Amino acid sequence: MNIIPVIICGGAGTRLWPVSREAFPKPLLKLADGQSLLQKTFLRASHVANVSEVVIVTNRETYFLTKDECVEAKSDVSQLGFILEPSARNTAAAIGVAAEVVRQQHGADAIMLVMPADQLVEDEAAFGAAVEHAARAAQEGRIVTFGIRPTKPETGYGYIEFESAPLAGADAVHKVVRFVEKPQLSVAQELIADGRHLWNAGMFCFTAETMLAELDKYAPTVLGPAVAAVIDAKRSTSKDGYTVELDAAQFSRAEDISIDYAVMERSDNVNVVPCEMGWSDIGSWLSISELTAPDARGNRIHGEAELYEVDNCFIRSEDGRMIGAVGVQDLIVVDTADALLIASRDRAQDVKQIVAKLKKVNHDAFRLHRTVHRPWGTYTVLEEGDRFKMKRIVVKPNAQLSLQMHHHRSEHWIVVSGCADIVNGEQIISLQPNESTYIPAGHKHRLINPGVMDLVLIEVQCGEYLGEDDIVRFEDVYGRVPA
Repeated sequence: MNIIPVIICGGAGTRLWPVSREAFPKPLLKLADGQSLLQKTFLRASHVANVSEVVIVTNRETYFLTKDECVEAKSDVSQLGFILEPSARNTAAAIGVAAEVVRQQHGADAIMLVMPADQLVEDEAAFGAAVEHAARAAQEGRIVTFGIRPTKPETGYGYIEFESAPLAGADAVHKVVRFVEKPQLSVAQELIADGRHLWNAGMFCFTAETMLAELDKYAPTVLGPAVAAVIDAKRSTSKDGYTVELDAAQFSRAEDISIDYAVMERSDNVNVVPCEMGWSDIGSWLSISELTAPDARGNRIHGEAELYEVDNCFIRSEDGRMIGAVGVQDLIVVDTADALLIASRDRAQDVKQIVAKLKKVNHDAFRLHRTVHRPWGTYTVLEEGDRFKMKRIVVKPNAQLSLQMHHHRSEHWIVVSGCADIVNGEQIISLQPNESTYIPAGHKHRLINPGVMDLVLIEVQCGEYLGEDDIVRFEDVYGRVPA
């Protein structure tokens, strides 16, 4: 029985700002043990019995960062597949394209295990047992979801009502009666009291053929464009996997709808495995805070902080900056290099309103961190002012930037460590530490790291306009030159 885990790695995670940004989404957020949510999900998927391949659905902008996270996690899976969405079209389209890719790669009867990238599971043995039950039911043409036995009247999750008697021949699988939207507290209390309601974990198991048939029946406005986007996709392969870059025009026609609304709430073929596996959905700073043990006064600290007469606060310092707090209670404080969040604990869900305001005025803080990840490495904005910007650039071994040109700025490059090969107009030069070069505006140029260690340099930009959109790419090994 071959199982193909499909990890849906999307969502802006606006309630986890300022760590989660549009270009650095929630699944990449690191927890206290140093692993990201994506890495934990990827390893959990890899450890499922009979898994040799994991498929990840993500977008073009975060593809290389997502791939680096998976490589860093050091899984034993032999193949890693990436499906790159050109735009966000919700979970029905994401699952539709994944089902078509899996069908093409492994056949219509291949079993898919669909998992969000931003959940935690403490008991992997219980998770593995639940997957085994679900996979056996999926082999028989059923859609199976995973329901978590509730431990409290939670208003932040949807619920699943299920029939008390299991399916014939499948003791751990029950027919779903209905899905319940996130309830008010009084309703949630009633739901958990009857013993027939579970939290909706948003994980699913089915064959590729079953899901494609259900989408064709209930959501053809999703399936048609999704399949067309796969047929017209750009594909590439490597020794350890493959990439499917969906056709933008076809994919944009897919209806923007969740898999719950498109299929799960309409189909009469949906079943559930009730689970107890230490599951949690990481949706806000309140849920993140609960992963850290409190001190005697209920405070939870991540990073450097000194407190005096402080109670029931969550304080997280991302970049090693010391945070001092005096005489405050019930706060969430999250500090990054370029943004600071201070929120009341009971308003943790409203952090997304700050992101909405930043997006409305097009402030960089909704989209980017001060350190920005690129396929070739990172750059960090150290300082900027009128007509200048200073960056620290790190280029990975054997990586290179695009051959590019800027209309409105010149650049000065100073090598700090490593070695650099530089194309500057008609010249090709090599620089060692403490050597520099000047790139005039209008010159084609490229930075290459030919070495086996990181290349670190300081870049000083000067000009009338220093925006990241002042770039013309002529060649790029990462496929970023416009068609």
